Amino acid sequence: MKNWIVVMALLMAPAVLVAQKVTADSDPAGRFGSYHTYAWTTGTPASNPLAEARIHNSVEQQLAAKGFSKSNTPDVFVATLVATNERQELIANGFYGGFLYGGLDTATVQTYVVGTLIVDIYDAQTKKLVWRGTGTDTMSSKPEKNTRKVEEALEKIFARYPGGQS
Repeated sequence: MKNWIVVMALLMAPAVLVAQKVTADSDPAGRFGSYHTYAWTTGTPASNPLAEARIHNSVEQQLAAKGFSKSNTPDVFVATLVATNERQELIANGFYGGFLYGGLDTATVQTYVVGTLIVDIYDAQTKKLVWRGTGTDTMSSKPEKNTRKVEEALEKIFARYPGGQS
């Protein structure tokens, strides 16, 4: 009986449960041990220039932690791609009836925004993509919360980078 109460409480909770998702992929032929310098190349910027500047700053901090430095003659080029998608979720607001014959009383649709940040690293000599890290999470209406989410995602993303210092 207790399990049923927990299930009903979860169904009635008006919260979006989208956890931060992080992935990374790399080219096995990438020369990760020889990459030490970087320069920025064009990507798909965030719609807000202030957010884009914060993203670039956070990426640069992660690159520095991996032993990279900025250069006019880089080993790799770095690009960020930012996308947002509006999603909807059906939220149950109540339950009526008994264990086997009940149903939902009311439901509402909750709209939220999911943001995706991609960091691409290209070999400067071959111009080929050698590494891609991706982070996805719900967006907040508060810039400071989004900045914190970006920093957390980038930390997790760069933990999966195959070269450089940790």
